[in-house]
Amino acid sequence: MKNQNLLSICFILITSLSSFSQINQVSFVNSDYSYGVQPTNIGSSDIYDAYLAWRNTFAETCVNGRYRIKFDTPSETVSEGIGYGMLLSVYANDKELFDGLWLYYKDFSNNNGVMNWKISECSTVIGFNGASDAELDVAYALIVADKKWGSLGDLDYKENALTLINTIKNHEIENGTYVLKPGDVWGGSSNTNPSYLSPGYFKVFGTYSNDVAFWEAVSDKSYDILNANLSNNNAFYNLVSDWCKADGTYSNEVSWAYDEGKSYYYDAARTPWRIALDYIWYGGSKALNYASLCNDFVNAQGGFNQIYPGYSQQGVAIDISYKDPTFTGAYAAAAMSASNQNFVNNGYSELKNQPTNAYFGATLRVIYMFALSGNMYNAISNNTLGTEADTQNSFSFYPNPVLNDLNISFTTSRYRNINVYSINGQLLLSKNENALSVKIDLSNFKAGIYFLNIDNKENLKIIKT
Repeated sequence: MKNQNLLSICFILITSLSSFSQINQVSFVNSDYSYGVQPTNIGSSDIYDAYLAWRNTFAETCVNGRYRIKFDTPSETVSEGIGYGMLLSVYANDKELFDGLWLYYKDFSNNNGVMNWKISECSTVIGFNGASDAELDVAYALIVADKKWGSLGDLDYKENALTLINTIKNHEIENGTYVLKPGDVWGGSSNTNPSYLSPGYFKVFGTYSNDVAFWEAVSDKSYDILNANLSNNNAFYNLVSDWCKADGTYSNEVSWAYDEGKSYYYDAARTPWRIALDYIWYGGSKALNYASLCNDFVNAQGGFNQIYPGYSQQGVAIDISYKDPTFTGAYAAAAMSASNQNFVNNGYSELKNQPTNAYFGATLRVIYMFALSGNMYNAISNNTLGTEADTQNSFSFYPNPVLNDLNISFTTSRYRNINVYSINGQLLLSKNENALSVKIDLSNFKAGIYFLNIDNKENLKIIKT
């Protein structure tokens, strides 16, 4: 799919931000996905501006390099927010924030190795045990970090990702059924959350951990649950309920939830986005069928500007007094499965025009904007950098060993992100270039081994003399 009017522009922030230490670099790939249609009306600074506004509002420092994401009650942080923050920061190339969030997650992990779901500021657990949507987002973000930055530094992203994937398998997938539990100590066939189901992630986990059969089964079971929920409750279009049993019928374990979990409300609202990721990464009829139901629902309502925050499963709006990007943006993401460019563009426009200061809506709004703009690519795909992505032989660099200037020659001209890392994984130099020939000055570097990384691909060893 072509991101026709969106240049692969990278933005570098070099000034200090109030209440934050300096951000060394924020950059975006703006890739083309393997499937679907992306918006062509994304402004050149839209994604950067949205990310920076979100970071300034919700990211807060703790001690020892830790960061947290402020919840609806600003003194609180939930594991879900840490997962969202890790997704955003890794795709924004914001390593400082990413590492700080991951350290915070680990600081508050329980005996099973998953983060306790609610924390008071930077110190006290007030909600015990895990929420599996957080674990899924965190594990996937760690995979992106491994592929983007490598795992040579103090934080071994690959080892951490594999450990967390195994923890999810052992504690958050119901034994023998492949049903995703809503947490490590509760639920399963008797209660699950359709908006946690992430078949695209599951396929990535299978490939990354060399456990394809297991995670494919979890992915397939996810679609079984979604389809059963729609069928058994005579739902309109895509309107799954917030909670249900694995057979699709309503759960009796969530009396505390809005409408006892029977409506398409603030949990279920995320489902179109999660399924959209599966479609734009892998294609496939199961993802396309659900995304098409989403598109049909939007059309039946009269367009994206007629989407309201919540519906009964029979399509009756819960509240028409306001709009919320939590709902609109998820439908905009699903719209990428459509073939109508105007429809996709309208979805993006409506999302962009629905800013909010609420933690949930503001965070998801930026996540959806990342997905629409090509900045939520499949971390293990070969098609993460656009149709002109470099192959191993499409550029060369010399001399190596190098004394002063390292010369890099490309066979095609386009925007590229060029980084040099220390042997310990520290980013030492970064630049964005659109040229066939680039010169990197290494004269001030000490003698030793460094790594050249172009467009977040493999690290290539450089010997500095």
